[in-house]
Amino acid sequence: MIAEASSHGGKQAQRLLRLYHLYRLSVGIILVLLISSNMDNQLLTSANDDLLRSGSWLYLVLNILLVVFFENTRRPAQLFSLALLDVLLLCGLFYAGGGVASAIGNLLIVSVAISNTLVRRRIGLLVAAVAAIGIVGSSFLLSFTHRASPNDYLQVGTLGALCFAAALLVQGLVRRLEVSETLVEQKVSEVVGLEALNALILQRMRTGILVLDDQRRVQLANHSALALLGCDRLEGQLIDDHFPSLVERLHLWLNNPTLRPQSLKIASSGMELQPSFIALDPSPQHQTLVFLEDLAQIAQQAQQLKLAALGRLTAGIAHEIRNPLGAISHAAQLLRESEELNSADQRLTQIIQDHSQRMNRVIENVLQLSRRQQTVAQRLDLKPWLQQFVTQTREAATERQQIHLNIGPGDFKTLMDPNQLHQIIDNLIRNAWRHSAQTHNLAQVWLELFIEPGSQLPILEVLDDGAGVTPDHQAQLFEPFFTTSHQGTGLGLYLSRELCESNQARLDFKPRQGGGCFRITFAHGRKQS
Repeated sequence: MIAEASSHGGKQAQRLLRLYHLYRLSVGIILVLLISSNMDNQLLTSANDDLLRSGSWLYLVLNILLVVFFENTRRPAQLFSLALLDVLLLCGLFYAGGGVASAIGNLLIVSVAISNTLVRRRIGLLVAAVAAIGIVGSSFLLSFTHRASPNDYLQVGTLGALCFAAALLVQGLVRRLEVSETLVEQKVSEVVGLEALNALILQRMRTGILVLDDQRRVQLANHSALALLGCDRLEGQLIDDHFPSLVERLHLWLNNPTLRPQSLKIASSGMELQPSFIALDPSPQHQTLVFLEDLAQIAQQAQQLKLAALGRLTAGIAHEIRNPLGAISHAAQLLRESEELNSADQRLTQIIQDHSQRMNRVIENVLQLSRRQQTVAQRLDLKPWLQQFVTQTREAATERQQIHLNIGPGDFKTLMDPNQLHQIIDNLIRNAWRHSAQTHNLAQVWLELFIEPGSQLPILEVLDDGAGVTPDHQAQLFEPFFTTSHQGTGLGLYLSRELCESNQARLDFKPRQGGGCFRITFAHGRKQS
């Protein structure tokens, strides 16, 4: 900004110098034209004709040379010499023209005023003093050859005073102009700083932002908008050519701004976005501001709020239900150890203990859901991670449990919390083993990792060879406390889906012949800035 200010001041000085050059050349040309047309005999009756003609030509020629050799000078000494030479030449013309009657004294005042825009303070006053002395001295010399009236002396004194007045007035105006320029430069610096800060904030926002003109041409798109829309560059392009669905929602909003626009799905990234629009009324180009929100992130935030509320609820459950339940289970265990009970009563106490343990597992799962740590997504390569997971699972499995892994070609990088992913897949594998064991002596599960051709997203399928899930039960699979097993709590699949949504992934059930299939669709492996 300092360099810009210096450049601005230098350009201003160059413009003033060119004005000074132009003024002197104009004066020289006019004087030469007057001399050549013999108008000086009528205007300057007391002039020394030969001296005036020679002085006029000398003034013009010298100024032409000065313009050629000192066109862009910036040194104060050269500027002072230029102004001093001009004043001395005009003083000579003032003498040659016959003094006050020649009206050349007025040109001296103008020359002093212009020169004081280039040389400041005492140097400028020195130029004015030289001009005043030249006027007075020339008039004094002329008084020896021409008789002067008292009015002439008054005019000479006035011209000398006007030289100082012009110098002081111009210097005062220049100082005020400099103060104003300094204030303007400070304001410009602040505005530029704020603009840079706003641009940085805009680019770092997680919300996608587009600015459209009245022709729906993109004037600005931040990094988040480009990432959400799956584009490298949009500025200067028509949004109609890339996202007609967004234009359709814009038209609907223009017709009725009170309606909430529908979400739109981006084919290239597989993301579902929620657009919103704001009209920039003061804008002369009728610009429209477009906000793009990732619905997966919104769902993740809502999920965190829901889990926080669930945590407060389960704290009451642990106190109000778990403690009495433990007392019931302990009393049933003591009662069962009594020798006075017959076999029927012992069976009843066993039922009490079994259902107490089941209720305790439900509470444990609810507490696990509410107490789990906040999602910490990491850039994860699913291929080596899954291979290591399967190796560990095989080591812990029994002889009647098998796990198979098939990995296709492609890039399997995603954003996921590895601890929560371990919990999700472990729940799905144990669920698959349980269903497979109900119809086969050997419980088997297949893990298949591949890239979906359409969205290019990583997909993990967990398959089993069990009896499958009936169509009536498929709609309730992920509801809390729904289970088809007498030993289950109905929270495993619900917990798995909640964990997937917290990591911007999606867990679905895909019916198939000869078993069941749970599919995890992972998010892209890029972080938004």
